[in-house]
Amino acid sequence: MTTDIALTNVLTRKKEAFEPLVPGQVNLYVCGPTVQDYMHIGHAKTYIAFDVIVRYLRYRGLRVRYVQNITDVGHLLDSGEDRILKGAARDRIEPMEVVETYMREYFADMDSLGVGRPDISPRASGHIPEQIEMIKTLLAGGYAYEVNGSVYFNVSAFPEYGKLSGRRVEEAEAGAREAVREEKRSPEDFALWKDAPPEHILKWPSPWGWGYPGWHVECSAMATKYLGETFDIHGGGRENIFPHNECEIAQAEAATGKPFARYWLLTGSLTLDGVKMSKSLGNVVRIKDAVARNRPEAIRYFMLSAHYSGPIDYTDAALEASTRGWERIAGAYTAARQWLGRRTNEGSQTAAVSQAIEDLRARFVEAMNDDFNAPVALTVVQELARLSNTLINGAEPPAAADVGGCVALFEELAGRVLGILPKVDDAGSGSAEREAGLVELLIEMRKDARARKDFAASDRIRDQLKALGVVLEDGKAGTTWKVAS
Repeated sequence: MTTDIALTNVLTRKKEAFEPLVPGQVNLYVCGPTVQDYMHIGHAKTYIAFDVIVRYLRYRGLRVRYVQNITDVGHLLDSGEDRILKGAARDRIEPMEVVETYMREYFADMDSLGVGRPDISPRASGHIPEQIEMIKTLLAGGYAYEVNGSVYFNVSAFPEYGKLSGRRVEEAEAGAREAVREEKRSPEDFALWKDAPPEHILKWPSPWGWGYPGWHVECSAMATKYLGETFDIHGGGRENIFPHNECEIAQAEAATGKPFARYWLLTGSLTLDGVKMSKSLGNVVRIKDAVARNRPEAIRYFMLSAHYSGPIDYTDAALEASTRGWERIAGAYTAARQWLGRRTNEGSQTAAVSQAIEDLRARFVEAMNDDFNAPVALTVVQELARLSNTLINGAEPPAAADVGGCVALFEELAGRVLGILPKVDDAGSGSAEREAGLVELLIEMRKDARARKDFAASDRIRDQLKALGVVLEDGKAGTTWKVAS
């Protein structure tokens, strides 16, 4: 069954109608983090993008099984050193202590950004048997070979290697992701299993002796275990298209004889002031530090202001602009909720507002159907904010149903799908609503001052609020407020 959603498929290099294998069901796999250190803001771009994609698919009534792995063994540096072991040496703790520490930090970061948990978060170290079985299948099929306790994938045996990235075998660097070993038949061959010396900590028994898996095989083994030999969507960052994603395809399809993922969605890069983030340059921004300095909803707004597949530059100016954009939406939503809370007038929704709301919803869906075009979807929500502000700031009080319709659409589009509305705690008073309550209190104090003819105090309240970015507007229906544009 073809949906009305179109995806730009990196595998075919064209936009295609999205047709799930099972009608109404979407199986999605996204390459997860290697948990050897704190996550940086570049990771946030990818996981926010797929969070919104999953939210939208579910909003459209599709059932989604979202699998995102945790790499806790096998991700090798160019030197051949496992990243987890390097982290353990750096922090002077056990490797699995590194994993537990930074896995918890990763989920805490995602929680702080409003990123929903995957349905399944399998760990590489918990699926060693599945990886060994896939390696045994590849050996039996002639796609791999064993040398001195290590097993390598024979790239020359899989003619379609390179079909995702477009890179030829000849372009592969000998040291990509693993140490060059003379025992490999060709430089482009990659490790499926590595023999472990006696002092190596992370190791498991296998038919080829004690060792540990290579990085790429975990994703192939776990994706097919939980989603089937062929599944709908594979996601991740574009920086991993070669060699990681390319190797995933080769070993999975060689082992099963079937297509691996049908649609490939890859996110663009994030730079910091125009420069790629690098620990060696000292320009890495950790997620927890970014959240400490900015509203998490504003960070989401910033990430969604560029298409998921394109690059974005993280700068103070860009964050400030996104914060102002988010504040216009949050301010309009909060003001509308506050207006409803203090108004009791009834009234059916007017035809004009009803039509405007339906038009905005249709345009939002049209944008998201077009390869999850969140930047266009954000402009629709901004138009909703203008509609809501126009209603509550008009000369005549609007029908409560009109304002209520705007609030409901905010919660549907900006909340349920984009995840950028101010958070509300269990008591129903989130930080944004508490701030709105304080503004309302100051408005009442100003009203009392004016009744006493203490115009100096009245003006002082108005001017101090304006300095904080809150504009008061006096009208026939009383005083309303909005966040300055």
